[in-house]
Amino acid sequence: MSKALVLFSGGLDSMLAVKVLQAQGIEIDGVCFFSNFFGCDKAKIAAKSIGLDLKTVDISQEVLDIVKNPPSGYGKNLNPCIDCHAFMIKKAGEIMKAEKYDFIATGEVLGQRPFSQTADALKRVEKLAELEVLRPLSAKLLNETEFETNGLVNRGRLLNISGRSRDRQMELVEKYNLKNYATPAGGCLLTDPEFSQRLMKMMDYWPEFNYNDVELLKNGRVFWLNLKTNNKVLVVIGRNHEENERLKKLARDRDVLMEIEKIMGPTTLIRNYRVQITEYKLQIPEDLKMGELHMDEKKDEKEVLNIAGLLTGYYATKARGKEVKIKLEFINS
Repeated sequence: MSKALVLFSGGLDSMLAVKVLQAQGIEIDGVCFFSNFFGCDKAKIAAKSIGLDLKTVDISQEVLDIVKNPPSGYGKNLNPCIDCHAFMIKKAGEIMKAEKYDFIATGEVLGQRPFSQTADALKRVEKLAELEVLRPLSAKLLNETEFETNGLVNRGRLLNISGRSRDRQMELVEKYNLKNYATPAGGCLLTDPEFSQRLMKMMDYWPEFNYNDVELLKNGRVFWLNLKTNNKVLVVIGRNHEENERLKKLARDRDVLMEIEKIMGPTTLIRNYRVQITEYKLQIPEDLKMGELHMDEKKDEKEVLNIAGLLTGYYATKARGKEVKIKLEFINS
């Protein structure tokens, strides 16, 4: 019996790839890679629903390196899909060799994504990964793999799905009685235009950004301020209790946490800035016009602190129109 390792996202196509191969009697395990930008929560649920053994592997640092300098360029937003997929396949290949699987398979469908799933893109991924890959859903439209040639897989029982229509897939859903599969879009934050804009600014301002820096961009309202020293200060303001708690957990050495005393409101995290006071008073206006803050202009340390305080107070609606006391906590690890 052949044994295959399937790159498994929990999406419908990866589930179908597993089912198509299992129908031939091939033993299947799944592997899900996770990073700042995509996770394995949906994959775990989907794998459990079909009884698939799933490995999860953290590739956060490697993906950050790819995002900073993708040899094959970006997709529509800041998504380096070809290089990222190639890296995941190469990583899966290492697992394949170490744990003695016969081949790697994915749920990719020819022509489903205009940047990363064209025939040329699929070939480039294999070239970059230095590994041949079986794509069961579109195999009959692609060149025959060595796994089919040598009898590990029956090519006649593979499929010829292509394009963005999901009709064929939905027929297979009925056939295999599949449930708990993720929607085909939205799996990676790098395909999200708003998040990509946030990350693009961080890449410009802090080229040496790290995992923790990126995690901040997933929370709250994000502002950048310019110090007269040319340093860029990041101000992140929580939008709810959950984000406030996440910001506190993400705070690291030399960060500043800001809150309004005795008024329920946001927690604000300030990064790349150091002040010498622990509290101060500030009048919060009833109405705050962002343009009047001139955040693109260079500020001294006191101006940065006042803007962060005004924003924090303004988003604590009960503080508007009042003089409030702002408390500061310096993080020392």
